[in-house]
Amino acid sequence: MAAAQHAERTVLLTGAAGGVGTLMRELLPQFGYRLRCLDLVPVPGVPDAIVADLGDRQALRDAVRGVDAVLHLAGISLESTFEKILRANIEGTYNLYEAAREEGVRRVVFASSNHAVGFTPWPAPGERPVPVDTPRRPDTFYGLSKCFGEDLAQLYWDKHRIETVTVRIGSCFPEPTSVRMLSVWLSPSDGARLFDAALSAPGVGHTIVYGSSANTRSVWDLSTAEAIGYRPQDDSEPFADKLLAEHGELDLTRPEQARLGGHFVTDPPIWPH
Repeated sequence: MAAAQHAERTVLLTGAAGGVGTLMRELLPQFGYRLRCLDLVPVPGVPDAIVADLGDRQALRDAVRGVDAVLHLAGISLESTFEKILRANIEGTYNLYEAAREEGVRRVVFASSNHAVGFTPWPAPGERPVPVDTPRRPDTFYGLSKCFGEDLAQLYWDKHRIETVTVRIGSCFPEPTSVRMLSVWLSPSDGARLFDAALSAPGVGHTIVYGSSANTRSVWDLSTAEAIGYRPQDDSEPFADKLLAEHGELDLTRPEQARLGGHFVTDPPIWPH
């Protein structure tokens, strides 16, 4: 991956031990970022990582002190009870923004999700891609918490002038593992490119972008991501023949395939903790 270098900046990476966080720990330093890692559990290979809960406001304030920006990936990333989602994703995100406000941090990149619009119908062939201003239709309490985070980001821009790029992440894995993912796959390398653009683009205010690679089968509009300088280089199509041979094309008469959220709308995976 050819990474555009910047003067070194310090970024607080929350959720650093999670799936996307682990990928970004490896990739973002190539763009010139020094990462300060935070998670609820120890971060493998990072002995100086901050181990703290998103409910610990003093720990969050200490963690953001002196950083140039925050990449907020922490929280529950699957469905759970409303009480657990409330504590981790809603109150936790509020606590993070308050810490940023108190310490004068002016840029947050917030990991939202396609599940904020999960009940949106999957576009039929030939239909226009789904724009970022489509009405939000969360498919789970998890998706609902991402809607809250998007509104919180808007509030903190309007009221406190903290800029946020909200990234509605698709599926960030080394390779797609389902036919649905052929449309919403975000390669790890493109994920790093997108987060770099979100951390470094000037004058973003509060900008919402979809997070996927330049997939031939893409179903959403990447124009707002491209407007902040995102230039995806990967495409899921090399994986298509194998996945289609195993699973066939999407069947839009099936509820779990007729909506952007996939099986989250019918049988969401449950957070195991």
